[in-house]
Amino acid sequence: MILSAPALAQVAPPQAAAADAAAADAAAADAAAADAEQGLGEIVVTATRSAQSIQKVPISMQALGAEKLQERQVKGLSDFAALLPSVSFEGIGPGRNTAFFRGIVPAGGAYASVGYYLDDMPITGTEVPDIHAYDLERVEALSGPQGTLYGAGSLAGTIRLITNKPKLDKFEFGYDVEANKYGKGDFGGQLESYINVPLAPTLAVRAMGYYRRDGGYIDNTPNNGTFNDGSSSTLSLGDNNPNTSYTLDNSDIAKDDYNTIREFGGRFQLLWQPTEGWDITPEITAQKQVARGYFGYDPRVGDLEVHDYDQTKNDDRWYQAALSIHGHIGDWDIVSATGYFKRRTRTLNDYTYYTVTYDGFGPGYESYLQFFDNCTGSGASQQCQMINPTQYYHADTHRNKFTQELRISTPKDWPFDVTVGGFYQRQKNELNTSYAIRGLDTITGYTQTGGGDVAGGLIGVPAMYEIGYDQDGIPDTADDNVPYFTDTVINANGNPLGTMLLGTQAVKGDAFYYVEQDQLYHDKALFAEGHYNITPTLKLTGGIRYFWTDYKVKGFAGVAGSAAGVGCTTPLPDDERLTCVNTNPNAADGTGRYKEDGETHKVALDWQFQPDKMVYFNYSTGFRPGGFNLPLRIRSLGKIVNVAPFKSETLTNFEVGVKTTWNNIFRFNAAVYYEKWNNIQYGVVVSGAQGAGMTGNAGKAEVKGIEYDADLRLGKVTISTSGAFNDAKLKGDFCNFALNTQTESISQLSSCTLDKFVPGSSPPTPEVAAANGTRLPRQPRFKGTTSIRYDTDLGDYAAYLQGAALYQTGATQDLNVESNELLGNTKGFVSFDFSGGIKKDNWSVTLFLQNAFDKRGQLTKNTFCSIDFCSGSSRTFTIKPQFFGIRFGQKF
Repeated sequence: MILSAPALAQVAPPQAAAADAAAADAAAADAAAADAEQGLGEIVVTATRSAQSIQKVPISMQALGAEKLQERQVKGLSDFAALLPSVSFEGIGPGRNTAFFRGIVPAGGAYASVGYYLDDMPITGTEVPDIHAYDLERVEALSGPQGTLYGAGSLAGTIRLITNKPKLDKFEFGYDVEANKYGKGDFGGQLESYINVPLAPTLAVRAMGYYRRDGGYIDNTPNNGTFNDGSSSTLSLGDNNPNTSYTLDNSDIAKDDYNTIREFGGRFQLLWQPTEGWDITPEITAQKQVARGYFGYDPRVGDLEVHDYDQTKNDDRWYQAALSIHGHIGDWDIVSATGYFKRRTRTLNDYTYYTVTYDGFGPGYESYLQFFDNCTGSGASQQCQMINPTQYYHADTHRNKFTQELRISTPKDWPFDVTVGGFYQRQKNELNTSYAIRGLDTITGYTQTGGGDVAGGLIGVPAMYEIGYDQDGIPDTADDNVPYFTDTVINANGNPLGTMLLGTQAVKGDAFYYVEQDQLYHDKALFAEGHYNITPTLKLTGGIRYFWTDYKVKGFAGVAGSAAGVGCTTPLPDDERLTCVNTNPNAADGTGRYKEDGETHKVALDWQFQPDKMVYFNYSTGFRPGGFNLPLRIRSLGKIVNVAPFKSETLTNFEVGVKTTWNNIFRFNAAVYYEKWNNIQYGVVVSGAQGAGMTGNAGKAEVKGIEYDADLRLGKVTISTSGAFNDAKLKGDFCNFALNTQTESISQLSSCTLDKFVPGSSPPTPEVAAANGTRLPRQPRFKGTTSIRYDTDLGDYAAYLQGAALYQTGATQDLNVESNELLGNTKGFVSFDFSGGIKKDNWSVTLFLQNAFDKRGQLTKNTFCSIDFCSGSSRTFTIKPQFFGIRFGQKF
């Protein structure tokens, strides 16, 4: 647990808290506040769906209280993840990050491995929204499988953001104003406010609103005619013809501090107690965030510098509506939690480096790079001009999720307590994704394969004849690499020396490669968890969850040739969706389907051998469903091939821990664990599939680790520390995936040998993607944080000074060893934060300095496309550079 003094008491009456529990919590809060000057306070959590002290919960978890969130300048996921030692994450910016626990880092699959909750409502999925951290009671991080109470999205852990709730007994109002700046970057700031108003003895409302603007710190610098390695940025455009070239120039969009954030949002809650023992709480939270630019940099260009050739922007807007009903029927406790989540993201990305990748393949790729418009003349004398061939990415994604959970708990005077419940979730995703070239939908034509190097060929002139390679009819001879004009007429009005095919390569709109899908998820579960006191100090906990999940996907993914392969004419109409379907050619309706059922369970035993000391054992399991793989188009075959579904993965956790408090001035918690991870879901780009990918099962892995946290209060000084060590590695060889030309399908190799390549693969694919003992990626072996805080009085003012250190070791970046060597590991780092403030009556002023010495603490490395092709343009994502500011707030 990560807590701060003196205000350590955090009470949690969420939707799940009972009325009598809430009263007990209020009393605990008063006691903790009184004790805060003398020792450590208590934090109450609802991780097990009931309110209790974190020191009594027999699982490894951490909690960041409201004061800690404020004093460490936590604004969103990447900020609080930095303070949670067992949590790592990957991504490319706000709203596009995914969290992980304990080294369980899947690189594929349809579900997330970490549950992400706002109060009782799940916001599951990868690339979760960057929920603004204000007017929160706390953030809870539950390590290990949480499958009994939290379901499929909580394979490796769960993060819960718990909001402050309306209060019936008092008026509250507060605001905070902040001005800040990145060291060498731009200025920013934010305004936040909340209000709580009792409207009647049984009715109250609470509202929160904010506006935030973050200045940027990454510079998109002019490329000045060169790539990041100093070579010329002139593209040869897929041939050896000196008359066809294009020079990349980003001077029009070059800009300092280009990765800004602008966002605003709010929350409204109502609490109504229609009768004694019943709480009805409707709530809505909404947010819009616009993040521009990449939040990683390219060290080959310069410190905090990149070369982007097109705009990058993520417009993320969402709302979550929730209704919580909590009451009693007799002595039975009942909780209903209903939620609806709606999110839309509109994304722009520079994708120029994919064009650069195609250009690097050499001759024979003209049709991917040479496009023409702005023509003069007609027929055989028509001459057209080449357009900018660089790709960019634009997507419009809609997500809609409905959830319903019902829980019933036994009377408290029973000799044991049991909570039983049911869960239902329906989620629909609508994907509209374009890997596009500006103006591709309106071009006159494009160079046919071989046209750039055919003898006497005219570039940008309509072709009369088809171009071929095999001139002697004997395959695999020297002249097969030399293009020539055949006798086949493709355009009677074309020029005999012309090389341009009329028409466009666009699939839909300006997309060269297009993805248009509807995805539908259904999840149902029945669960139970109970506790029985074997003795007054020895408690047994057991739980089980039965689940049923099904998944459907229907749509299209591919290039124009993919559409032609299923009988569709391109370009597809702009005003209709799903007019061409290639998801599952084997189904009559073209829909890909996957369904699965199973169970997860847990057993825990805790011994409270002293009132403030506990030892526990926890055995728990978690799961993440498998799914359907789309068929892939193999360029060398000119056809679509099937890909087998991927299986569900499971995680088994064995954990022994202690939670202790000593004389109310020293608190020490620790857990040792061993986790077994089976059927790892892993995304693979198969050789020859034109950059398209699939998900397979990589095998087994194990994680051995230890987590700890400690707080020491010595008078006016509080020392807090927490850390996690994870030794996560593959158990057995990970055999690669490859095309089987005999069955015309893609599957995992049945056996594999180190240092051998898959026969016929191009580029060559190693049989062994990762050998037994390979370290799991994205997770540092050790990560920790330590803070020292000094509280004092200066006359009528309460003041504090605090210093904190964040530290972690390096991490690998991909499970595939060859890919990881291309990317390179991140390096370990230490960074320091400092803050100080004064407070009097109802106002406070805080000064803060984060990453004081401006270190480039590396978190992850990512590429624009397949690592094999785009590692030379990878970006390194780091902790924030030096960041400082001042914050003023008042509370009434």
